Amino acid sequence: MITLYTFGPMFGLPDPSPFVVKAQVLLKMSGLEFKEDTGGFSKAPKGKLPYISDDGATVADSSFIRLHLKSKHGIDLDDGLTKEQRGIGWSFEKMCEEHLYWAIVDSRWMVKANFDKGPRHFFDAAPALIRPLIIAKIHRDTKRTMFGHGMGRHTRSQIETLAAFDLDAVAALLGDKAFLFGEKPHAADASVFASIASALCPHFETPIRRHAETHANLIGYVKRSTARWFPELACRN
Repeated sequence: MITLYTFGPMFGLPDPSPFVVKAQVLLKMSGLEFKEDTGGFSKAPKGKLPYISDDGATVADSSFIRLHLKSKHGIDLDDGLTKEQRGIGWSFEKMCEEHLYWAIVDSRWMVKANFDKGPRHFFDAAPALIRPLIIAKIHRDTKRTMFGHGMGRHTRSQIETLAAFDLDAVAALLGDKAFLFGEKPHAADASVFASIASALCPHFETPIRRHAETHANLIGYVKRSTARWFPELACRN
């Protein structure tokens, strides 16, 4: 059986990491049997989650998990799409993961009110004496990473403007369809759903969330996808 290493549910989301949620959805879409383990972070081969163990093979990173499902198990989650649609799906996936993601990180880590009720709790299990030092270091590291990426060089207003363009683009592609390319979900839906669900997370008060809420089709997309893949969470809303 495949083991997927996760953080576990938090903030009303299946996982605080959209990359973990993406991997969860990819595996659910595959139909393969798998279990989740929240104790694998210390052994993560790339220092991040998610990763999977599958019949002795360890595969890190959600995109490589997707490729592994195809190479080892013959599962093409883009089956039925044209080359053009596959390209569009990949482009939107990476827009969400490499651009919108960092805008959401800024809204959670660099806004004190959101940090205090969100990421700060990632460290609750750390010894109380050194917890403030750990939090300060990880906060600095995150800020440095965002600056290196480029998103952290912008003002918050500029970051929120860029995020709005991302959300508008997803809403335009989705239109009145159930999923990005019709009634059936494909690989890009795993990533895009995870990202939009993160943007709409009611636990955090952000202009990014408020902008996402102006798109009724994005709200419907997240509700529909949550009911499909995480019915235990859909029942709470």
